[in-house]
Amino acid sequence: MASDQILSTGLRTGSLVTPLSILQHWGPVLLYAGLIFFGSSLSSPPEAISSVLQKFSDKILHFCEYAVLGGLLYRACRHASGEWLSRHALPAAALGAAFYGLSDETHQLFVPFREADLFDLVADTVGGTVGAWGWSLLERYRRASAVQQSRA
Repeated sequence: MASDQILSTGLRTGSLVTPLSILQHWGPVLLYAGLIFFGSSLSSPPEAISSVLQKFSDKILHFCEYAVLGGLLYRACRHASGEWLSRHALPAAALGAAFYGLSDETHQLFVPFREADLFDLVADTVGGTVGAWGWSLLERYRRASAVQQSRA
């Protein structure tokens, strides 16, 4: 019975998605997106972030924060969604991160002393894509290792 609910590629079907798995996978996405939103709502960044921005471009910060978001989105799409979204988790996560980056840049238009920047959006999109791709490679590696160990 359980084997009927797992596809040959190892993807879960929608019938295995439970409210608990949705909370476990989408909860971190929502919390992290909220953290990004909160950071974008600040008119001036805290001192610790300001000192980092003096040493590195803010594009690196955008890339890193959206790489985490992309990885979390990939994980949620892959494991706590329907069959179609699970099969298309990588492009869905990349697009999700890009659209969230667009909404974040739009939000900053309404925050005093902040502005939208097209290059920030590019860094967000690239970071989200790299994060999703990295998480997919990590899962593929773990799956291959598990198969090798089960054969040994």
